[in-house]
Amino acid sequence: MPRNFVSPAKTVPALHAAGLSALALIAAMTLEVSRARADDLIVRYDQAQLLRLPRPVAEIVVGNPSIADVTIQGANLLVITGKTFGVTNVIALDSERNIIQDQRITVERDQAVVNLHRGTARETYNCNPRCQSSLTIGDDPGYFKPIIEQSNAKTRFSESGSEPERSGQ
Repeated sequence: MPRNFVSPAKTVPALHAAGLSALALIAAMTLEVSRARADDLIVRYDQAQLLRLPRPVAEIVVGNPSIADVTIQGANLLVITGKTFGVTNVIALDSERNIIQDQRITVERDQAVVNLHRGTARETYNCNPRCQSSLTIGDDPGYFKPIIEQSNAKTRFSESGSEPERSGQ
């Protein structure tokens, strides 16, 4: 046998071990990227979080408004609402356009959420303490549409103080 010849019986396990090591490294790097940093402001999906600033804010800039909505509530208080999952940032500026704070925002799912998969269709439920339908972007349209219609009717009812319209009447 030539000196440089390596037996396939020795090569395959070595390649398998190298492949597993590479997969473990990629998984660890992906997990690290997806984790919130210590200085992130964690906001739960469909919930609000307050951010107090050291001095009055005149203007705000939101990196990705589809992830979080930010409104000024008083001179140095921001209300941040999680709109969908992801990471963005908010930059608060004073009246001279100096940066007061550049805050990274991570919008996460509440711990009591259950996803029901039926083939490729997904339904989302908030289960705290009992499971209730939850509006989540990406749910099956046949599940999502009736819930959004009921939610909108409830909002209209709350704003008007009158009876909600019933479908089919």
